[in-house]
Amino acid sequence: MYPRRRLACGCLYSPPMSEPVWQTQELQADPHRRADKADKVRAMFASIADAYDLNNRLHSFGLDQSWRRTAVRLAEIRPTDDVADIACGTGDLTELFAKSGAQSVVGLDFTPQMLDIAREKSSRVGTATGGRVVPRYEQGDATALALANASVDVISIAFGLRNVGEPLKALGEFRRVLRPNGRLVILEFDEPRNPLIRSVNRLYTHHIMPFTASIIARDRSGAYRYLPRSVETFLDRDRLREALASVGFTDVRQTPLTFGTCVVTVAR
Repeated sequence: MYPRRRLACGCLYSPPMSEPVWQTQELQADPHRRADKADKVRAMFASIADAYDLNNRLHSFGLDQSWRRTAVRLAEIRPTDDVADIACGTGDLTELFAKSGAQSVVGLDFTPQMLDIAREKSSRVGTATGGRVVPRYEQGDATALALANASVDVISIAFGLRNVGEPLKALGEFRRVLRPNGRLVILEFDEPRNPLIRSVNRLYTHHIMPFTASIIARDRSGAYRYLPRSVETFLDRDRLREALASVGFTDVRQTPLTFGTCVVTVAR
């Protein structure tokens, strides 16, 4: 069964089967070293946008929103804070920041199809929720942010840093746009440190999840085969800490969640 969206006419639309983006041999190597990684990631997310939220809920066993709420809590939002949520996808984290008491919130993403869903979700919420500001959603590139120097208090990125074409360049951009004492909040998958939990997690993420998620999304892009491989070959929490220090961040604090399957990193 795959998701269907209701169009303005009232009829239901079933998305067509996606086209291949990632070939098996490409994922056997390190996908982060590819020159065309950014283009492939955008095409991949365009193909799975309609099923993105459903797969997130199902394959995290409903924990993904809890992880995002923890990230918002650790951001220590103040009433005067301006927040930019990078690689915002369909807006789940952006909407939580909109309810956090921040002064303003903008969600930026590379993929128009994901932003379309974020805007639709945001319009359904409206302004009915007390204390919620209305977030803006704009297309943007994490490595070349259309934000002024020292213009925001909090930068967040959830499950998106490893999808950026040049992660170190993005971290430099985040530092550029943050105000003094600004906070960077990164929520990203990691591999559990416990060997037994790590082996069970790998069985699930490398074999079970790619199969079931691809069926739900009618996906042939390879998105759900890319996901575990992108985690396996990306910076772990220790190397991320080093990368943050290398571009000028300090006071780096890391909070592992759900046996270390993901980690919230907060830096100033």
